[in-house]
Amino acid sequence: MDRSLYTELAERSLAGDLLEDALCVRLLEDAQLELLPLLDAAYQVRRVHHGHKVSIHILNNAENGHCPEDCAYCAQGRGSEAAIVDYGMKSEAEILAEAQRAYAAGGHRYCMVFSGRGPSPRRIQQLCHLIKTIKARYPIEVCVSAGLVDAAGAQALKAAGLDRLNHNLNTSEDRYPQICTTHSYQDRLDTLHHARSAGLEVCSGMIIGMGETAAEIIEVAKTLRSLGAESIPVNFLVPIEGNALTYANELTPTYCLRVLALFRFLNPSADIRAAAGREGHLRSMEVLCLYPANSLFLDGYLNTKGGDTQRVLRMIQDAGFTIQSEIPLEDLLHQQNDSRESFAVEGHQVQLKTDHDLKPSMQEEGTR
Repeated sequence: MDRSLYTELAERSLAGDLLEDALCVRLLEDAQLELLPLLDAAYQVRRVHHGHKVSIHILNNAENGHCPEDCAYCAQGRGSEAAIVDYGMKSEAEILAEAQRAYAAGGHRYCMVFSGRGPSPRRIQQLCHLIKTIKARYPIEVCVSAGLVDAAGAQALKAAGLDRLNHNLNTSEDRYPQICTTHSYQDRLDTLHHARSAGLEVCSGMIIGMGETAAEIIEVAKTLRSLGAESIPVNFLVPIEGNALTYANELTPTYCLRVLALFRFLNPSADIRAAAGREGHLRSMEVLCLYPANSLFLDGYLNTKGGDTQRVLRMIQDAGFTIQSEIPLEDLLHQQNDSRESFAVEGHQVQLKTDHDLKPSMQEEGTR
């Protein structure tokens, strides 16, 4: 195939051109487009804006469950029967201790997530106090996800020093009523507009795998572009038992990588994050997500575990990247008791094969 298309994609994205919908559909669905040249084109855009750095984000599930919203994908939502641990808002001491751990683990951004429809004025005051304290103690950026936030709340959070407000669109406007009935797509857009008006950076993304079409993925990616979202977490549906929605689209590693590349081309300067579900859906191709995406979650998600910390850090280093942190990647690996002198694959040390391993046919013959 003519390789000029891949060069054109990178050049147009870097020039700020908005790719046509028909071309975007091709990027997702045209089997004639080769994956590696496509990822390389996305990487050329990523490299200009983010170099070889990976931004590590660490989540703190600061309040879990008891949510009145019925988001079908969420283990905390009303109606979910997922076996999660419910608890109210963590104490200030717990939240600050986890901020310290996030910084020590190389986190560039500490993300506090609170369940519920949205924060009350009293909760906004609590959040403002926490943000001020964290920013005074640690050189780390802070992001808050607290549901629907009004204009006054966004302004107060900005004044307290909040860097980013997260509120994901999750899916397209037309599909939204199938995913959630207790609030609307417009409610989410309003929260993002309040954040932008207050001068906060916007963090908003999508969950891939909830029955959406290629056109809907493109719609969300372009909406986030129009909002100027600085941070875009691209999640892949995690099939948590007990949720109303577990499987919809059948996702392959190749398709997930094409989605990440599309988001990079349409949002060239944004932090594109390979977020929840990357381990399970990308499988053995997980490392390739670093070429379109420049950001990862480390240490798991809200109610599900992520990849082993040492493995993820080593994956970043092995691919020739470094992390955006005051703590060098080598030091973090050393803290994880990782050694260049040891040989390990997925944490397994070298083991010699036994006679049974080497001569399986002989073993089978001996049992006849």
